[in-house]
Amino acid sequence: MIANTPPAPYYVVAFTSQRTDGDLGYAETAERMVELASEQPGFLGVESVRGEDGLGITLSYWQDEASILTWRTHVEHHVARDKGRALWYKSFKTRVARVERDYGF
Repeated sequence: MIANTPPAPYYVVAFTSQRTDGDLGYAETAERMVELASEQPGFLGVESVRGEDGLGITLSYWQDEASILTWRTHVEHHVARDKGRALWYKSFKTRVARVERDYGF
């Protein structure tokens, strides 16, 4: 689903990852992280896709950089990030950017 974001400016955290084989609790944790993020002040929405080859991109949208930092330091999110490094990802890259404009139909 396409996130319903407000008029720009706002921020996006782009998380690109290559999964390891097997679930190992990943799906349950990913669902929990979306649920938990959606409860955080400043959270605007999320979009996520993953190919059969294990390459995935998740875009989370935030009101401001302070909201992103609060989410980054959330205890449960921190635990999930550690598991990601240890179990779920062969590699990943996180990028943070300010959205200056958006448009669509």
